[in-house]
Amino acid sequence: MKLILLNDYKEMYKKGTRFFVISESEFIGVKEYVLQTENLTGKLILSEKEFIKNFRQI
Repeated sequence: MKLILLNDYKEMYKKGTRFFVISESEFIGVKEYVLQTENLTGKLILSEKEFIKNFRQI
């Protein structure tokens, strides 16, 4: 799944940066996502709340 960043994220990534979802996991009702930048320069591990707030599928 391809994603685009909606807001600047912790001064690490600028709005509009594109990501791929590498993995999605759930443990005791808590979802977590691992994202990789499209140009392979960085990786993020996010909670479901951060994921919904900051990303949109493209």
